[in-house]
Amino acid sequence: GLTNVRTCELDLIDIDQPDASYDAVLCREGLMFAGDTAKALHEVGRVLRPGGRAAFAVWGERASNPWLGTLLDAVSAQLGMPVPPPGIPGPFELSDPGMVATLLTDAGLVDVGVTEMACPQRMADFATWWTVVPSLAGPLAQLLAAQPADAVEAIRSRAAEALAPYETPNGLDIPGVTLVASARRAP
Repeated sequence: GLTNVRTCELDLIDIDQPDASYDAVLCREGLMFAGDTAKALHEVGRVLRPGGRAAFAVWGERASNPWLGTLLDAVSAQLGMPVPPPGIPGPFELSDPGMVATLLTDAGLVDVGVTEMACPQRMADFATWWTVVPSLAGPLAQLLAAQPADAVEAIRSRAAEALAPYETPNGLDIPGVTLVASARRAP
């Protein structure tokens, strides 16, 4: 029912909006895919009004996120190459809190804070995980769809084995960590 709020989906590298036009910018689990993070953050700073706030969520370290790292490991093992390949932005690209803080500061933002937060993934069972997680990333879903059935089954089996330690009587309880970063444009 609010009439003074609007949302937009915009390209982070080239935000097609006037300078100082937003009170807040939010980006959840997307900044790491921007390609040029420094440019994206400069754009965010440009469109924020003086005193405006920005908040970002990015995944923490891969080892702290087996709910997704397990799938990437299984696909990488099956294909015999890292997924995502070197030089391609991936989900754990900004997993270092110090690097995130530096990028925000270098973009001219102030009052920078980066907090690590537990973000466990709870699924009813492995079948649910297998339905949800591989479909989250379009390129990964396409890669899996292009594999022969026996390769997909091998990936599925590797992932099931790796996730077995997270089975509980209530389903899968898989650890996860996200970094929540906040900053503002100087007044």
